[in-house]
Amino acid sequence: MSFRKLGLTEELARAVEKLGFETPTPIQAEAIPSILEGRDVVGTAQTGTGKTAAFVLPLLQRLGQPGGKVRALILTPTRELAQQVESSLQELGRFAKLRSCTIFGGVSQRGQEDALRRGVDIVVATPGRLLDLLEQKVVSLSSIEMLVLDEADRMMDMGFLPDVRRIVRLVPAQRQTLLFSATLPPEIRELTRTLQRDPKFVEVGGSGTPVVGVEQRLFPVPPHLKCDLLLHLLGRETMRPLLVFTRTKHGADRLHRVLEKQRHKVARIHSGRSQGQRQEALEGFRRNHYQILIATDIAARGIDVRNISHVINYDIPNNADDYIHRIGRTARATATGLAYSFITPDEEDQVRSIERSLRRKLNRIRLEDFAYDAPPQPKTGSRSESNPLMERRAFRAAPAGPVRVFDRFAHSGNSRRPAAGAGQRSRPGFGAAKPRSGRGDRQEFRGKSNSWSEGSMGAPSSEEQAELKRLQRKLFGSGRTRHRHVLS
Repeated sequence: MSFRKLGLTEELARAVEKLGFETPTPIQAEAIPSILEGRDVVGTAQTGTGKTAAFVLPLLQRLGQPGGKVRALILTPTRELAQQVESSLQELGRFAKLRSCTIFGGVSQRGQEDALRRGVDIVVATPGRLLDLLEQKVVSLSSIEMLVLDEADRMMDMGFLPDVRRIVRLVPAQRQTLLFSATLPPEIRELTRTLQRDPKFVEVGGSGTPVVGVEQRLFPVPPHLKCDLLLHLLGRETMRPLLVFTRTKHGADRLHRVLEKQRHKVARIHSGRSQGQRQEALEGFRRNHYQILIATDIAARGIDVRNISHVINYDIPNNADDYIHRIGRTARATATGLAYSFITPDEEDQVRSIERSLRRKLNRIRLEDFAYDAPPQPKTGSRSESNPLMERRAFRAAPAGPVRVFDRFAHSGNSRRPAAGAGQRSRPGFGAAKPRSGRGDRQEFRGKSNSWSEGSMGAPSSEEQAELKRLQRKLFGSGRTRHRHVLS
């Protein structure tokens, strides 16, 4: 079946052919005719099977000519996904006259305001920024004819459901509502009952299963050898472009530094990066400027890059849904790809949960030319070598021992230290200072041991004073005025 037989206009069919697509995917073949009929639709399919085009093409056709008002709203959970949908609108609607814009946070809203004032027919938005503009009366949803919830399960996972309900209350009740998702948990089914009227359910390929073209492999490895294993695989296989997923943004930053030192062309994308940085990294990855992209789950559903050869789960995800969405970044549009997952002994429970969800046992791979028994590398370099503050702290935390300068009473036969009184000043970490020369002070420290005679058992000797001066210069500079009392 060709796209023309789905009932699309000549302009849309020509745009699809310009992109090199000839045959619709199963989700497109089943969803597009129902949407063109005006029915509410719930579409679920595996990641990477063309769900975006399944609602973008009929949406463009049903809107027809520009109307000068916002007539269609597409809600997405992430900025990256909003940009991906906007890109599809531009590519598939290249011969149409409809205008669209994206609304999301992390950037100045002035450009978004200007686009809305010029007039757009379609808005692609994340819930948070859209609510901000609605409260500021910058945009109105009173003319909405079509509402699309893209990746509805992800919006639920991210806690956007209350925001979505607030937005829906501002949309006319007479509308066409489309809901697309990779999975369909009970909460989403309940949402469809409140938002849609007699929706048609289009489920293709089985919800919660990866596409057939992905070959999955597990690599058991000790935690401290994950990075070594990645570098080893990069040296023995061609992995371009390669998408690597980490659990945290700090882990992504650490891995990015290591790969950069190894002269790999690598970028990273996570919530700690600005929108401009995230956009530059993703666009550079698409254009092959970067060979490796390191990402957290924020990008698992927002990366639509063709011909990704490998996806590597550097950190195994916490649940099967995230695992499926991650590995779905490869083998897109009937292509093939490889998905590698590094697993540590502590993550076996998570792996078994994923295998139960997939209803299959995944292959575990052990490389013959990799040293799995290599010990952890000792941390090289000490901050105290170049940081006087750290060096001072090291002296303060030094264990009890033959301390000559800072604790003159440590080796005294009588371990009782002189108590700090009115005539004695004490500096933390440097022992008791020499008492003042007042009569009362001298009287307080007189005793059988003659504590203030010169030497290691009493007052500092000339050698000790010289050593203390050297340490003072090393730690604090000359300190002739501020720390004069230390040497007095």
